[in-house]
Amino acid sequence: MLSEIVRPLVRTQIRLLANTKATRSTLVSTIAQWLSYLGVRAAVTNVNAKSNQIQVSLSVCKPDSCDTSDWQKIINNLNESPQKTSTSKLTYLEMNPKQQSKLQRLLAYVIQVGTPDNNVDWDTLYPQLQEISLDDNMLLGIKSALKVPQSLDQLMEGIEPELAAIALPFAVSISFLDRHVNPHEDRTLTALFNAMK
Repeated sequence: MLSEIVRPLVRTQIRLLANTKATRSTLVSTIAQWLSYLGVRAAVTNVNAKSNQIQVSLSVCKPDSCDTSDWQKIINNLNESPQKTSTSKLTYLEMNPKQQSKLQRLLAYVIQVGTPDNNVDWDTLYPQLQEISLDDNMLLGIKSALKVPQSLDQLMEGIEPELAAIALPFAVSISFLDRHVNPHEDRTLTALFNAMK
């Protein structure tokens, strides 16, 4: 659904950038416009082309959907460790077995509710899941979890915000595999989003 709208738009923007004489100003306005769709007010402060990459620096204002206290926490956290470049985000391999199991079961649940007849073709699904960068051990756990019906309420009970934050992008990617988000998938994504707060 969303990808059907976004991908042609991306192709159009790429052609526009390739054929305009004002590539820099067009790129700057395009980035600001796209972020504005997400409720983010941003200004591009620098654009450089190096090798095969375009490097962009942004100045971002508080998004409309962000409350003031969360925004202030973000600013404070950035100011406390301005030079830190490594991420402190928990990775799958750093999770304890209980967290890994919950993540596997959550993603299995997203797959189950995305398949109305509950007839999951693993041979077709497996390469699609590999494309969204799921770890091989995680995939084995998901395959195992698919054999048992999952309950969203039980899965969300006591979920840690950091685990919800890791699960959400994977859950979104899985939900969009068929280019359609059904009400059950939407409920799951909303629950994960709320658990991050």
